[in-house]
Amino acid sequence: MAFRLLNAIPKLASLDLVRSLEFFGKLGFEVQQPTADYGLIWRDEVEIHFWLCNDPSIPRATACRIEVESIDELADLLERHGALSEHGRPALRPWGYRECHLYDPDGNLVTFAESAR
Repeated sequence: MAFRLLNAIPKLASLDLVRSLEFFGKLGFEVQQPTADYGLIWRDEVEIHFWLCNDPSIPRATACRIEVESIDELADLLERHGALSEHGRPALRPWGYRECHLYDPDGNLVTFAESAR
């Protein structure tokens, strides 16, 4: 019997867990911090975990991608909270997705993508 992969949960570095979790909480994510050095957020079917890190170069070199529906509505929310990256509003990419981005307070890149097909 072959195994199946069911889900992927990104695990991002955080220099300050409370700050990271509060940032995503303001964007409508549910938040949990079960230990002093570990936290998680979730919304709908998406979950992201955070681990406490003391090396600022790690989150600046880390990213994840989340597929969404109604990306313009999400971009409006990000813009209202000052979280939309300098790349701006959703734009069509050559690979067939409209994408927008945010950088969390530690520099982790989160790309939101909606299929344009």
